[in-house]
Amino acid sequence: MSFTGSAVCTSFYTDLLNGVFNFSTHTFRAALYSSSATLDASTTAYTATNELATAGGYTAGGTTVAPTVSTASTSNGTVVIVDFADASWAASTFTARGALLYDDTAVGNPAIAVIDFGSDKSCTASTFTVQFPAATANAGFIVFQTILSSV
Repeated sequence: MSFTGSAVCTSFYTDLLNGVFNFSTHTFRAALYSSSATLDASTTAYTATNELATAGGYTAGGTTVAPTVSTASTSNGTVVIVDFADASWAASTFTARGALLYDDTAVGNPAIAVIDFGSDKSCTASTFTVQFPAATANAGFIVFQTILSSV
């Protein structure tokens, strides 16, 4: 079974509340995978299984992506937005089906999100880029919003 769609990993929410991630000091990475990879919302940690081989401009473990955490006001209150710098591999020749975003500093390399490209994406002696959405309240990569209602 291959990728089944993009998703924030279920374990990310529990790990976040348990203080596993530190967006100020940890190193985060985006690793690329072939269409043989089985990654979905139940993925809990980085794995080398079906990751692209170290060749053609790609290095196992992926590339570092810097996070930013910001806030925005909406009609329903304040939201917190977690965004990451775009991931890119220069002068590369490979084919990837998707990516895994993970924390390379925390014990066990916990997963944050699976990114399904929808189909194989290839590059030949060019820059391969995984572009994250703009950090807005409506389109950020991960957006948290609490809506409190009276009981």
